[in-house]
Amino acid sequence: MNFVMWLHHLDQHLTLALNSLHCPFTDAVWVLFSDKKVWYVMYAALAVLLFVRAGWKKALLVLLSVALTVLACDQFANLIKDSVARLRPVWDNWMVAGGLHRLEGRGNFYGFFSAHAANSFGVAACVLESFREVDKNRNYRGMACLLFGWAALVSVSRVFVGKHFLGDVLVGAAVGLLFGWIIGKISYLCKLWEK
Repeated sequence: MNFVMWLHHLDQHLTLALNSLHCPFTDAVWVLFSDKKVWYVMYAALAVLLFVRAGWKKALLVLLSVALTVLACDQFANLIKDSVARLRPVWDNWMVAGGLHRLEGRGNFYGFFSAHAANSFGVAACVLESFREVDKNRNYRGMACLLFGWAALVSVSRVFVGKHFLGDVLVGAAVGLLFGWIIGKISYLCKLWEK
């Protein structure tokens, strides 16, 4: 067995182990965190906070950066999903036979890597980087905990609803962090240029 196959089998076993930890209450929680409509409330609150703290010019630049981050993460995820063609757990016969607990429809065939994870971690990284640059005198540790906690819950929810392998989520989080950080830094450079 080569390394890639070994890694895939490990991912299958870890995903099934995590996915099997469920009860009716947590099932409802994971479905809630997986629903993109729930994200809008938190993101609207962040936008209001940004406009209050940074003013409308800087806030618009940050919001544009966040939109670019989501666009980049989403399009890159789609490109990779179609190129790699790794089945989602709900389409993997071994996973289904192993007792995969599915809470949502099956969706598209391919799931590597998780766009939910990439987008949520990308937004967290971009917003945090942008907020830090807007006001360097503040400590944003609390906001970082909230944003990355939210991103982690959104990401792990994808394993619990049966849509992604754990590896899909981890790679998605890493890609999102990278895109969010890069675009957040570019946003900062644009603010410097504006001065």
